[in-house]
Amino acid sequence: MRRSPSLADRLFWPIVAGGVASLWLGPRALAVAGVVALALVVHRLGRGGRFRRRVRAIARRHRETLALRRRQESYIDPYGNEILDGWLRERSYFAERTVLPRLEAEGYGDLIEARWEEILAIVEAASLSAASPDEAEDLPEDGLAYERYCAALLERAGWDARTTKAAGDQGADVVAERDGVRLVVQCKRYAKPVGNGAVQEVVAARSYWSADCAAVVSNAGFTPAARKLAAATDVLLLHHDALPALRARPGRPR
Repeated sequence: MRRSPSLADRLFWPIVAGGVASLWLGPRALAVAGVVALALVVHRLGRGGRFRRRVRAIARRHRETLALRRRQESYIDPYGNEILDGWLRERSYFAERTVLPRLEAEGYGDLIEARWEEILAIVEAASLSAASPDEAEDLPEDGLAYERYCAALLERAGWDARTTKAAGDQGADVVAERDGVRLVVQCKRYAKPVGNGAVQEVVAARSYWSADCAAVVSNAGFTPAARKLAAATDVLLLHHDALPALRARPGRPR
């Protein structure tokens, strides 16, 4: 991590230069050096505030995505406890991969370790600042109704989407087509993160339906194992909020 010059480092040369110059130019040069030193001190004292504003600006730029990821990676367990483990990992990931490189590039690297908890708190606040949909009113509780709900969201994005029959779907709950691209979807209305079984099923469905793309859609998050398998098999893991903006993408040859 690059080290920023300390206040003593910044003050050293102005004071030395002012002292030497005063031998030839008198007290006026020393006064100028004092003004420069005072300006450096004032600037340094305001550095913490600028650091916080910069972190807020970075987090605010991504607040919609952070809010979505918070919903995806949090769930209520059977005992009524809110489980945030997945979200806390995601929050740290965002801070490490998105916030820290910018802070280091702008000369704040020396403040990061001491203010790490403050950075996380700012990211947390940003994730809570974006309005979230009232899923209690809009989200179907029944699994089949949730499949129809996801199909309707795909229709809104311009897909020709249909739900499959409960039996014989071979792992696809929804089949959608747009611009010559066929997409198969597994829909999971869960109260906990979705495991890799759903990914395995939709991979089989992609082959059965000769589809170009495959996705698992859920109101909840996904386990690390599911994410690893999805990355290896080119399966999209999506929250249903992302469906209205989903565009067709080139897939594997049929």
